[in-house]
Amino acid sequence: MDDFQLLVDLHRDAERQGPGGEAETRLSIALSGLSAAKNLRIADIGCGSGASTLVLAKHLEAQITAVDFIPDFLAKLEVEAARAGLAGRIRALAGSMEALPFGEAELDAIWSEGAIYNMGFEAGVAAWRKHLKPGGILAVSELTWLTRERPAELQAHWQREYSEIDTASGKLAILEKHGFSPLGYFVLPERCWLDNYYGPMEQRFASFLEAHGNSDAAFALVEAERHEVSLYERYKAFVGYGYYVARKVAG
Repeated sequence: MDDFQLLVDLHRDAERQGPGGEAETRLSIALSGLSAAKNLRIADIGCGSGASTLVLAKHLEAQITAVDFIPDFLAKLEVEAARAGLAGRIRALAGSMEALPFGEAELDAIWSEGAIYNMGFEAGVAAWRKHLKPGGILAVSELTWLTRERPAELQAHWQREYSEIDTASGKLAILEKHGFSPLGYFVLPERCWLDNYYGPMEQRFASFLEAHGNSDAAFALVEAERHEVSLYERYKAFVGYGYYVARKVAG
């Protein structure tokens, strides 16, 4: 089994495949100004197993296309949507965020929590803009430096893992460069990392290793995840997820 499939197996049964929280998705909805809008068409890109999708479907009058390239995650979303009575509002779509099947000016909003990094923040912002109607909303959470300077160990790790990591001012400048007007920004609180993502993942390590025969590859993945958790616990004052909500400027 290759490393990618191991990663999928580790996260398949998780509620979340990255940091986040229901309250934070609700806050992004409030900042978007869409709460009272009707008949919205929304895409949730890189939705994973749909934690954010379900919140959007519950709190917005919208038809939501939930896009992810991993069918196992989408299957879990469909089960949870049916259980919550939201299946009629959600369409799961297996596909790449780099080749979205939407027309120009088709969507009222695009959400993407903790996923745009797969494409790269600037590339995603630039490519997805055309799918939004004038005045359409882009809401994304993205790995962000919280301070101007940070410890060398942390700097080296995240520059290696995601070279586009930057401060909020850098991310906001990219949004403005590509024709968006920022509406709001906030930082995901610590519980979104430790309680909602890292903690549940750590609880799965033992069963994951057992399922894969304690293979070297499985052990290496667990150790890499443990290292990331350790970095966050030690340096959470310096790095986190920034949540950015912006409106497409007409023209």
